[in-house]
Amino acid sequence: MFEFNSFGKTLMFFGVVMLVLGALFHFGGKIAGLGRLPGDIRIERENFSFYFPLVSCLLVSVVLTLLLNLFSRR
Repeated sequence: MFEFNSFGKTLMFFGVVMLVLGALFHFGGKIAGLGRLPGDIRIERENFSFYFPLVSCLLVSVVLTLLLNLFSRR
């Protein structure tokens, strides 16, 4: 039989994840240095610009991995 208790916990977990992601997108440019770290690739030419925040992506990935590991432990 399907348990609503575990379904509720799953919904709350994904709600928190969505809240964190929404805050990250909203305040992402305002967090000190995020997007302008050493190692972020920026190429600007006369008619062309390319930007890839490599180190910023790695940092966000590590932080989210740590948070998800903390929440998934029972």
